[in-house]
This record gives sequence, C-alpha cells and structure tokens, in this order.
Amino acid sequence: MAARKTNLTTMDDIARLAKVSKPTVSRAFKDSPLVKPATKQRILSIARRHGYSVNRNAQKLRTNRTNTIAVVMRLPPHKGGSASAPFFFQLLNDVARGLWIRRQDLLLCSPDADDAYSYEIMISSKRADGIIFLGQGTGDEWLKDLARTDVPFVVWGAVDEQAPYCTVGSDNKRGGMLAGQRLAQLGRSRVLFVGNRSHPEMEQRRQGLASALQSARNGATVIDLEIADFTFETSYSAMTAFLAGKGRNLNGVFAGSDTVAMGVVVALREANLEVPNDVSVIGFNDLPIAEHFQPPLTTIRQDTYQAGSLLVEKLFQLFDGGKPGSTRLPTELVIRQT
Repeated sequence: MAARKTNLTTMDDIARLAKVSKPTVSRAFKDSPLVKPATKQRILSIARRHGYSVNRNAQKLRTNRTNTIAVVMRLPPHKGGSASAPFFFQLLNDVARGLWIRRQDLLLCSPDADDAYSYEIMISSKRADGIIFLGQGTGDEWLKDLARTDVPFVVWGAVDEQAPYCTVGSDNKRGGMLAGQRLAQLGRSRVLFVGNRSHPEMEQRRQGLASALQSARNGATVIDLEIADFTFETSYSAMTAFLAGKGRNLNGVFAGSDTVAMGVVVALREANLEVPNDVSVIGFNDLPIAEHFQPPLTTIRQDTYQAGSLLVEKLFQLFDGGKPGSTRLPTELVIRQT
C-alpha cells in the first residue's frame, strides 16, 4: 500500500486562513512595517498553529545566500570602560528582532577603516549577504565610495536626500526645533547646546534648535559646548568645567543625547543650580532610563522599533533588486520634569 502523502502547509494556505494576500503573508514573516500589527500577529499565530516553517537550507541553495547580515556599530570613540552611546544598543536590539523574524543570523562587527574595499571583501568572501551600519561617524565619504560598489547596505544616521545610499534616521532637525520651541515657551533665552557638531545627526539637532529660537524672536542666544563622546562621564566633566568658568548665566540646555543630559543635570545640581527652576534641560533619544532619572528627563523620542524594522526591510529590498529611498522618522517631544 502506498504511503499516505503528507500535505505541508504552504504560504498560500496561510494566506487563505488569514484572509489576506500571499504578499501580505510574506511581508508579515519579514516583519515589514507595511503590515498592521494586528494583521501580522494573526498571520504569525496561524503559522505557529499549523506548524509552518521556512526551509532555510533550501532557501540558501535557491538564493545563493548565507542568511547572515553584518551589523557594524560605529560608536563614538571613548577610552573609558562605559558605553558611549546606549541608544545604539537599544537600536541593535530592534534590528536583531527584525532579523530574527526573517530567520537571519546576525554578525556583529566592529568598524573597519573607513575603506570601501574592506566591506567589499566581507561580502565577496561570503561572510555576510549585506551590511547594516548603525551610525555614520563624522563623515560619509567612505559610504559614498561604498555606494559605487555592489555591496548591499543600509545606514542608520542623518538622512540626506542627495546621498547615493539608503539611510533610515530620525527627523533630527525637527527634534531640535521641538526642543527650541519648548525652551522658548519656558522663557529660556540663554541656551547651551551640548554635543559634537562633527556628527551629522548632532549638527541637524543644533540647526533645529537655533531655527526655533530664532523664530521665537525672544532674543535667545545659543552657545556650544563641544564634547568628544557622549558618555555620562565626559558630559559631566565638561559641564562642570563650563560652570566653573563663565557659564553660570545660562538658563536652558539642549543635550545631544539623554546620557549627555543626565551628566549635565548632575553637574548643574552640584553647582547649586536647580533643574528646572534655574535651568531647563532637554535630552534626545528617550532611553528607558530617562523616565526614571531624577528628576525625570524631558527629551526628544526616537522610534527604534520602527527604525529596526525599516533597516531590515530596506536591506531586503536591495537583495530583491529594488532601490529603496531613505526614510526620515518622526520625532516627538516628551515633557517630564527637567
């Protein structure tokens, strides 16, 4: 007697049961932001219930891919032992989630020299199928060189519509404007920007701040406190030195990141300046700790969940021969107590 034929569940079956199209099922498995969360959850629930899984070995043979994505974290340099940019680790977590849903392995890499050739070797030697860069560093000429090669890559950073590569980033200038508008609303006219303007994202935030204060026409001035990295220790030390000099007449601070803002708040407190009575402070990122800092930190929120999904989605569009455009994600002012 012939053996009974086993009918494996197909993507078409999943689509029929979920009452959606097959492309929608495919996008849901890839964690595409184009699929509504409720629809995605329904599709994944049906797939799990029916034991649906992708044959990864067959997929590798069919596509000649390794199913491994390199993630290069371009953290600001720091000689100490603490993380210079906690935000990037939060973003890494959401990128990893997007890759896991697509059943991709993640190869975490330290940045090589700003040299397109080293990344060409990474791809040609089949270490990875593509690259996600978290951060641009202080310049992007190396990225423009890489864009002239066949290396598939996407970047988290400052969006520039003229750049020849795909970037996902927050609307940094709008975030800076929101901070400036809030400071103007509070009557703050002597404002300090704490950051490093050689980083494109920081420069956009600084431009937004200045634009909003100028539009407020309250005679506000902006001065800069440049810091080498974005750690608590560096910002605290820089702010302490600034206040020991001629910096005690300020009444507002916009920090390039939440970690920087926290260092600033502690330095102000130790200089017997009350936050927010004497000086208002606004950070950037909305790290989980910002809500629990004392006092809870007013900040500009970035959406890392959506960012992680989009970075993965756009890289896979490149794999499919597409030409994804850059995306600027909205930023939001979160008012707390600083």
